[in-house]
Amino acid sequence: MWDATFEETLRSFLPFLSADEALTAETPLREYGLDSLAIVELLATLEQHYNVRFEDDALNLETFENPGRLWTTLSDLSPEGTPVS
Repeated sequence: MWDATFEETLRSFLPFLSADEALTAETPLREYGLDSLAIVELLATLEQHYNVRFEDDALNLETFENPGRLWTTLSDLSPEGTPVS
């Protein structure tokens, strides 16, 4: 699964997900408040923190559909296959 930093960062962009609510791989991010502006900000935050660049083919709504898909995409960008914190 993902690291604590990923979850903490992602939660900060989900205004409708309460602190006691579980964030699962299938949590629908748009339903919890991840809009297009938040996607851009989240993208920049993740790129900076994990020192990666999202490729053009990863810049689509499907990538940001749920935490599982986003983590998989992020992991694939790292040379070792796992984001480095």
